Amino acid sequence: MRALRADQWGKNLLVFAGLIFGQRLRHTPSVVTSVFAFAVFCLLSSAVYLINDVADRDADRKHPLKSKRPIASGRLSVRSALVAAAALSVAALSAALRIGWEFAVVSATYLTLMTLYSTVLKHQVIIDALAVSGGFVLRALGGAVAIGVPFSHWLLLLTLLLALFLTLGKRRAEIVALEDYASMHRPALAHYSPALLDQLLAIVTASTLLAYAFYTISAETLARFGTDRLLFTLPLPMYGLFRYLYLVHLRGGGGNPSEHLFSDRPLLVCVGLWALAVVVIIYGPWR
Repeated sequence: MRALRADQWGKNLLVFAGLIFGQRLRHTPSVVTSVFAFAVFCLLSSAVYLINDVADRDADRKHPLKSKRPIASGRLSVRSALVAAAALSVAALSAALRIGWEFAVVSATYLTLMTLYSTVLKHQVIIDALAVSGGFVLRALGGAVAIGVPFSHWLLLLTLLLALFLTLGKRRAEIVALEDYASMHRPALAHYSPALLDQLLAIVTASTLLAYAFYTISAETLARFGTDRLLFTLPLPMYGLFRYLYLVHLRGGGGNPSEHLFSDRPLLVCVGLWALAVVVIIYGPWR
């Protein structure tokens, strides 16, 4: 159960973005389908974690924390992990096909991309961060496809930028924590440096905030929601990104984005207020 990393399933909440921004939150069948789609991605992500930990078992043994993972520590055999990964993949893709063939294609693409990342792409500098971010984009796309709403290109762009922000922050945390042993743990880390990652983070942070601001006032958004009030939520993403950078640079954070979301109270409150504000604006009485 520890190897399945259920504590990381929060990343799959992106599946519900299509439900909220597609204005289907009051449509019960769409809500039910989104819950099933979320479950599918939880199973797929757990399968990928098993594959990843099998591929990384030797490198993880050199990491102060990852060495305690079930596969790296030897408490879970490689054979058992691979059998479980295969079973989870088959179950998830079978369920995805029952939701719809388009959703099944997105789910299979996600599984393929993440498997390639776990075995090959994670060792390629820059490509490793883009591959992880692509997985988040597929989650958001899958959520929209599952309930049959047209996916917004703005939604996919913002998902990509935010995922890049979190991934680059994680790479920086790994380099700082492992220091001279970083390249031994993951070869691609030898091609990164804190200075380079700081520059990339600065670019992605600015791009994310600008993209969000333009999204809130775009013609597509005004036509879909009939309001420009989403612009008023901009201070919340701004504070959230800045708070995360503060955790990365001054509190030694960034290694586990999901943990920060639930353990850092200011960040958790910020995300909660943003989600509440978006729902109120999109579904408010003035609609």
